[in-house]
Amino acid sequence: MTGTAAAPVPLLIDTDPGVDDALALLMAFNDPAHRVVGLSIAAGNVGLAHTVRNALKLCEVAGRDDIPVFPGCAGPLVHPCEDAAEVHGADGFGDIGYAPAEREASSEHAALAILRLSHEHAGRLLLVALGPLTNLALALRLDPTLPARVARLVVMGGAVTGHGNLSAAAEFNVGFDPEAAKVVFEAFERIELADWEATLAHGLHHDRVLEWLDADSPRARFYREISERTREWSVDRRGDHWHSADALAMALALQPDGVLESVRRPLRVETEGRHARGATVVDWRGPEGEGVDIMLGYDQDRFESLVRAALAAG
Repeated sequence: MTGTAAAPVPLLIDTDPGVDDALALLMAFNDPAHRVVGLSIAAGNVGLAHTVRNALKLCEVAGRDDIPVFPGCAGPLVHPCEDAAEVHGADGFGDIGYAPAEREASSEHAALAILRLSHEHAGRLLLVALGPLTNLALALRLDPTLPARVARLVVMGGAVTGHGNLSAAAEFNVGFDPEAAKVVFEAFERIELADWEATLAHGLHHDRVLEWLDADSPRARFYREISERTREWSVDRRGDHWHSADALAMALALQPDGVLESVRRPLRVETEGRHARGATVVDWRGPEGEGVDIMLGYDQDRFESLVRAALAAG
């Protein structure tokens, strides 16, 4: 007797596309075990008008115009912060001058969409946060019961031993809106974290990436164009390997059994320090089994196979 195949896991992605977000989204679009039920969009890598435009375009390129795109917060909850246009281009997609997507975004605000979808998929929803946590924090302020309806929350953010990229101590997503991150980390009992330091430990060799981007597929061609500036920026600063933080987080979300090592420790977000604002302060003393699940190692071959498949590169 043949069993019935499990229904795809509903997947909601909060994101600020962004070149690395784009790769993560292609991975999610490509996974038959998950069904992307929406993209909630924040400002971060670049301004909201660009991140919304980029999300719509990526859906078009991937043939996924069935996925709704919900514009969200245009800036941090409290304090303004500079974006990452230097890395991603002024438009977030390498300034290649692509033709805008034909469809428009939803009129529903991202925070409201997060809450609605959490009710529609209560107990099964996989929520993946790839950008600043502003939309999610606003949703929590509107409805603090949200965590009870989310099956898993995967966050790309933080630098668990203080080796940041926005500042000496802060990773970009958390450092862009520390107040929002504080709200989220305090509200959810369980968070799976892919931080910046894990990202640096799971680099993608530039030569292999170029091989994948030579694939004869619309996804690979478009991604090669939008990522060229970022990859060149990385060669000048980080040597032989390119790093895609959001892609690593998406690998954790889609295939958590690829995790080789993780620890669970208490974590707090610093919002007031003069030199450490936005730092994710981990209490490595323990107690073990409480706090955030911090991924320390992921199967590199599996990670790279997910990236290749997302680009239709074999």
